[in-house]
Amino acid sequence: MDIILIGVAGGTGSGKTTLTRRLKEHFGDDVTVVGHDSYYKLQEGVSLEERTRQNYDHPSAFDTDLLIEHLRALKRGKPIECPVYSFTDFNRTERTVTIFPAKVIIVEGVLIFQNPALREMFDIKIFVETDADERILRRALRDVEDRGRSLQSVVKQYLTTVKPMHEQYVEPSRKYADIIVLGGGRNLVALEMMIQRIQAHIDKN
Repeated sequence: MDIILIGVAGGTGSGKTTLTRRLKEHFGDDVTVVGHDSYYKLQEGVSLEERTRQNYDHPSAFDTDLLIEHLRALKRGKPIECPVYSFTDFNRTERTVTIFPAKVIIVEGVLIFQNPALREMFDIKIFVETDADERILRRALRDVEDRGRSLQSVVKQYLTTVKPMHEQYVEPSRKYADIIVLGGGRNLVALEMMIQRIQAHIDKN
């Protein structure tokens, strides 16, 4: 099976997940999705209070080597045991989810173009770009409603780590993208173009 890897990067709240979800919904089992967020490092012996103070927007927060290893296995046609991360506990859980290879593998994450070894694995690199004000509002709603965070903690995290790390690592990685998508999954023109490109690959296999 000829497998292509597609990377979908962009700032927090930019619309990466919406774009990825719509592609997955369209193609079903022909697309497998892997999230970089699942690969936050396991923090053993670290208290919850300490974990809440970590910088989760820095590249060192991720076990990217494990993600690279898993993507290589998927490319070889082997299933992987993907970690499960708890945003409530700020730590990786003991559970894993079995992910099977497919003709198209989409990897989604804020920092996936920052790491050269990971970046070079992608056949197509997409950077989702959305206005900064809209991104922070989306993130605030998501973290409060879905992850049980307080608004105060979301604002503090954004100002102390999210915004500085975006400017230092995420925005500069934009230059590596093959395609810039404005507005994420709401950009129907870009979505249709991606659907056509993926369909062409699927039809060849």
